[in-house]
Amino acid sequence: MSFGQELPPVETFSTSDYNGENQNWMITQNTNKYIYVANNLGLLEYNGSDWTPYRSPNHTILRAVKAIDNRIYSGCYEEFGYWERHEYGHLVYQSLIPKLGDKILSDDQIWDILDYEDWVLFQAGHALYFYDKVSEEFKTINSENIIYKVFNVNNRIYYHVANEGIYVLEEGEPKLILNDKIVIEDRVIDIFYKNEKLIILTRNSGFFQFVDKEFEAWDVSSNKRLKELNIFSSIQLRDQSFVLGTISNGLVKVSQDGEIDYEINQRKGLANNTVLTLFEDYENNVWTGLDNGINCINVNSSIKTFIDYNGSIGTVYTTLIFNNQLYVGTNQGLFFRSLESKNQDFKFVKGTAGQVWSLFNDENENLFCGHHLGTFLINEDKATSISSILGAWNFKTVPNRNNLLLQGNYDGLYVLQKEGSTWKLRNKIDGFKNSSRFFEINDHNQILVNHEYKGVFNIQLDSTLHKVIDIKHQSELELGKNSGLISYKNNILYTSEDGVFDYIKKEGKFKKNLDLSEKFSPYKSVKMVVDQKGKLWLFSEDNISFVSYDNLTNKPEVTTISIPNNLRKGVLGFENIQHIEKENYVLGTSNGYLTMDLSQIKNKREYHIYLNAVTISSLNDETKDLPLALNGDFNYDYGTLHFNFSVPEYDKFLEVNYQYRLEGKMEKWSSWSESPNIQFENLTFGDYKLEVRGKVGNQQTENSVSYAFTINRPWYLSNVAIFVYLLLLLVIGLLIHKAYKFYYERILRLEHIKSERAFMQIKNEKLNQDIEGKNRELAISTMSIIKKNELLRKIKKELKVTKDKEDISSAIKLIDTNLNNNKDWKFFKQAFNNADKDFMDKIKAAHPDLTPNDLRFCAYLRLNLSSKEMAPLLNISTKSVETKRYRLRKRLQLHHDESLVNYILKF
Repeated sequence: MSFGQELPPVETFSTSDYNGENQNWMITQNTNKYIYVANNLGLLEYNGSDWTPYRSPNHTILRAVKAIDNRIYSGCYEEFGYWERHEYGHLVYQSLIPKLGDKILSDDQIWDILDYEDWVLFQAGHALYFYDKVSEEFKTINSENIIYKVFNVNNRIYYHVANEGIYVLEEGEPKLILNDKIVIEDRVIDIFYKNEKLIILTRNSGFFQFVDKEFEAWDVSSNKRLKELNIFSSIQLRDQSFVLGTISNGLVKVSQDGEIDYEINQRKGLANNTVLTLFEDYENNVWTGLDNGINCINVNSSIKTFIDYNGSIGTVYTTLIFNNQLYVGTNQGLFFRSLESKNQDFKFVKGTAGQVWSLFNDENENLFCGHHLGTFLINEDKATSISSILGAWNFKTVPNRNNLLLQGNYDGLYVLQKEGSTWKLRNKIDGFKNSSRFFEINDHNQILVNHEYKGVFNIQLDSTLHKVIDIKHQSELELGKNSGLISYKNNILYTSEDGVFDYIKKEGKFKKNLDLSEKFSPYKSVKMVVDQKGKLWLFSEDNISFVSYDNLTNKPEVTTISIPNNLRKGVLGFENIQHIEKENYVLGTSNGYLTMDLSQIKNKREYHIYLNAVTISSLNDETKDLPLALNGDFNYDYGTLHFNFSVPEYDKFLEVNYQYRLEGKMEKWSSWSESPNIQFENLTFGDYKLEVRGKVGNQQTENSVSYAFTINRPWYLSNVAIFVYLLLLLVIGLLIHKAYKFYYERILRLEHIKSERAFMQIKNEKLNQDIEGKNRELAISTMSIIKKNELLRKIKKELKVTKDKEDISSAIKLIDTNLNNNKDWKFFKQAFNNADKDFMDKIKAAHPDLTPNDLRFCAYLRLNLSSKEMAPLLNISTKSVETKRYRLRKRLQLHHDESLVNYILKF
């Protein structure tokens, strides 16, 4: 069996969450709604998103903490003082011990801190230290016996001293007001003021009241239970009820009239059974400092939870209120308990072990259970099998035929019939074999069946509901996961990821309902539920919502309750919600169920967002904190900016999201995110302004936080650097200009040289042509002379053979004259000098002793003429030419093996 008590939501923080040690001794809250805890490690700060630990000043256990004004006062072994937030967002400690003077806190512990008018009261084991916040002076009240506890009740200071009793301070002096045996032998845990009486809570004896010097037991029903417990801590809430913490039994919630509302222990969700301290925050949440861990209990939440910590019930797939009993169908079977008794255990309905899919109550007050193993009729804790056909999804009453039920199964549709007082399976409807989890009955035996993977089928049955006459597919609807059908206000609705659609009977088609589709976007679950009060419930990622219609305009009005799917832990596609009474509802979850009181759902509240820290990290991982109140101004080489912010909200079923924009980079707001941190990397230099706002549930924070900062230009983009760059650019420009000028001048020079070379080449070619012409002339003249001389010799030879000697002598003489004519040589010399003008000068310079005839002979050798060709020119025989060659060699002093012609050609 499972204990069926519904409890307020409990949020748990372990040592790994708050980065501290196990024990937590005292809790407080400042005006920003941040939570502070005195932990064995030191001071813990919780801003709604992150825990920040601060070691105690002397590394001893921090026992007491109290937020007063803008300071967080704390005390530990031989030390007390206060923490203040410095400009970078962290807390800095200031000791008050030096201000005590000669009043030394020796070998003693600070156990409690109270705010009393202009004083801060530090309770040690043997003294009370009153610190004047204005004059910063101390007043001390000492005690030889141990001071167990100090109390501020109705603005009067009371304290309990071991073996003495209870004192009150009057005119600055202690006065013993109660020394009854109870307060001598037992410990006073707390003192409350109620109806002009002092209500005194003891550790083991329960509640007592003290009025007009009369001390007696407070006559309340809770005392019997309290005497069985060992009370260690307590608080009185603003609604005058009490919360008591025990040493080994968790906590007890007691009404203002002294009746026990509920108990929460480790078996019911508390992190630990030893409650060392209790604290009520600004939103009436109760915080528990435990021997191991911290809890936040939303005692005034409109949501209560039943969580199956033992796993004896399982995941809830369906719920139903029937005959004042709450039935829950789970993956482990069907369970029920009475609604009248809050503390009654759940009972198991025998024979229903396994998966329960649905519960249905017909008009005849019968309770049907759709089960994996078939169909059952339920009578309190007994289940009677109607059908053993596997997989009964759902049930519908057949219009105008109260003795028939239509049932959807894994393999199609079935008809159940009542005969007398007994229900039985009548028949399966032939012609349709698809799974029929979602189906609705339309007019004239027409059935609409939705299959999320095959679509919506429009099925026409015969009048006896035995077979399918006609079947067609609703092609206007796209196939897809997450779709469902339901009847609502004489209409059939289809839901999918595309929105909500109405079935238009006249057209036989579905048409999108723009109002509902827009209001519920983005749609998440396939499941819609119509409760007993006519509300249509739908389930989205972030909310659950119900639809009601305005009586004047008949337009849908949507009420949204912010319970995100990840917090309500529902089974997607199997959400279930049932009306209990008045405005109370029960909602099944994966580990139990929730109850909601819509009348207690809080209206608009004020939420504020705070900037907690701004840090910047350089490219070499050097981290630097930045002041929160000043604009940031830092160098470019710091590469990563990190911002931390939070909204101090502690409701377990409210989710906080954040949105930001960075002016200078992005003008639009980012998408909502749960992360309370933003990081920007490698921003370019310039001016920026970060804005961050929060959203708690569906409500935005009253404010947004902003942080303006400037990223300075890097050194290589500073004004000096830019001037240097311009100067370098100018120099480089000049150098490039000079280089280009030099290059083009060189190109021009090369072109000029090239043109000159071309001109010289042309000139040389012309000279060569002239030389060749001269040579041709020389050759022609030489050949002419040779031919002329040969002709003259032939003529002379012919003349010599004539008989008339006298007649030819003059002719021979004329021929000899022409053969020895110097004019031919002069003509040849002139032509030769034109062709090779330096030869004569060079050879004369090399051999000055050469005669004109030698030079003439050398000229003929230069022309590479043979001895036979030179003989006519010299008018000598060939043999004489050879003799002349020999003589010339001697003049030139040539070796025997050295060629005369080659030597001449060298010049």
